[in-house]
Amino acid sequence: MNGLSLRDPQVIGTLAAATLCLGGVAVYFAMRKRPTEEELERERRALLVQSGRIIDGTLLDISELDTVESGRPTGMQLILYKYEIGGVIYECSQDVTTLRDLVNIYDCRLGFPCSVRYDTHKPENSIILAETWSGLRDTANSIPLRNVAAKPPRSRTAPLG
Repeated sequence: MNGLSLRDPQVIGTLAAATLCLGGVAVYFAMRKRPTEEELERERRALLVQSGRIIDGTLLDISELDTVESGRPTGMQLILYKYEIGGVIYECSQDVTTLRDLVNIYDCRLGFPCSVRYDTHKPENSIILAETWSGLRDTANSIPLRNVAAKPPRSRTAPLG
C-alpha cells in the first residue's frame, strides 16, 4: 500500500502544525481587545467624513435625555434632522454627547438647512457632525452673502485723458 498512514511522521507533523495554527487563531480572537461602542461610532463618523456623499437636510429638533432616561451616566444629547434621497424622506437623529465640545445643541437653529453626509449604499447611515466636519450652518443660506454696501464696486473703465 502506497498511501499515507496516520502513523507517518509527516502526517503527524502536518496535523500538529495545523492544530497549533488553528489554536493560535482561536486564542487571538478570544483575547483581542474588542472596540467599545464609542470607538465604533467614531470610526463610523470618520468613514462617512472620508467617503460619504453630502446632501442638504433640515434640522428638526434637539433632545436632551437625563441619566435615567438614557441609561447612561452622562445623559444623552441628540440632534434630529431629515433629508430626502430619491423621493424617500429620512428622519434621523445623531447622538452628539461625545461631541459636546464641538457643538452646543441649544445654539442649533431649528428649521434651518444643514448638510448631511450619508452612505450611498445605506442612505439611512448619516451624520451631521463629526470631529473634523460639521454640516451645521449659522445662517439659512449655505453660501455667505457679501456685504455689498460696505465697499463700492471698483470701476473697470480706463481713466480719461
